[in-house]
Amino acid sequence: MWGRNVYDSISKFLQFQLTVNIVAVIVAFTGACITQDSPLKAVQMLWVNLIMDTFASLALATEPPTEALLLRKPYGRNKPLISRTMMKNILGHAVYQLTLIFTLLFVGEKLAQTQCSAHEQL
Repeated sequence: MWGRNVYDSISKFLQFQLTVNIVAVIVAFTGACITQDSPLKAVQMLWVNLIMDTFASLALATEPPTEALLLRKPYGRNKPLISRTMMKNILGHAVYQLTLIFTLLFVGEKLAQTQCSAHEQL
């Protein structure tokens, strides 16, 4: 039961970390290429990684095992740690986060101005 819980926690941690790191790298690279200045400085990226690593590891390390873990079949020795479903989740969440971040980065100022001007008219 504990072994399956540890395996599941490692899988969840990897999924979370890969998503966060893919988004951070793409935002830093694309932002640097388009705006000629990185939206995230090196120290900011280090803080993001530190915070994400700490909270993710705490959340996943404190998850207790359940009896339901014993009801499923054990994973084989040759099963990849990142499954096809996990890869779809990672890419799906990364696309969602990148859409929001790039919208705020490139269109956010215009959205804020239209929101402010609409508020002033009231």
